[in-house]
Amino acid sequence: MDFDWLDAPFELKAVLPREIEESFEDPFSIRLLPEGDGGGEARYFNLGKSINNRGIFSLFWTDGKKYRVLCAREMTAEELQFFERKNVEML
Repeated sequence: MDFDWLDAPFELKAVLPREIEESFEDPFSIRLLPEGDGGGEARYFNLGKSINNRGIFSLFWTDGKKYRVLCAREMTAEELQFFERKNVEML
């Protein structure tokens, strides 16, 4: 995966780019297309864990080659429960 980190539209100190990339590479990560009219570029959610087991929530778009993360933060308790529940359902 190739990420575009130039002029990231959010602070890259709370969640490091390396952690975000690791959450995308998580074999149990979940990618969702949110509901909406989609007026413009499609934006997706990614829920995954870093190597240090930190749950990361990201909003991103992709052109199929590059990924541009628009927002990333640690998962909330509800998002982490959703992530864990969906992974159990997939087994």
